Amino acid sequence: MERLTHQARLEWDGSTGEGYRVYSRAHSASAPPAEAALRLSADPHFRGDAALLNPEQLVVLAASSCQLLSFLSLAARRHLDVVRYTDDATGHLSEDLRRARIELIELAPVIEVAPGTDEALVLALVEQAHQECYIANSLTSTVTISATVSRPGPA
Repeated sequence: MERLTHQARLEWDGSTGEGYRVYSRAHSASAPPAEAALRLSADPHFRGDAALLNPEQLVVLAASSCQLLSFLSLAARRHLDVVRYTDDATGHLSEDLRRARIELIELAPVIEVAPGTDEALVLALVEQAHQECYIANSLTSTVTISATVSRPGPA
């Protein structure tokens, strides 16, 4: 089987000549052939622009997105009717900045399913998706999942 690869391009222009407090942390990222590009910065704690996404947020988003896609794939193969999935994910940085890392990523998906869906099956597929998620398997961070299953209310 051919190894899959993923390309990314990062661009930054500016000057660090005036020192740490002054240079711009803003940069752009793209991943051809995708057309979308992102404007990024550092976390505000590191003098970045809070209005732009930062790398730490992207790691948390990647873990959340991978879990979603892994779960939906498994659910679709089982013909389990998932109608909505939201996740308010949180990443926790280590307090030791000499060994800075995201220590913990907490995923908290709320998975809305069609009436009559077996909740135990949904939760089993959440766990299986976690075991199969490329991103979670690539990280040294602990990734936890606390899923909630819901059903649509009356119309």
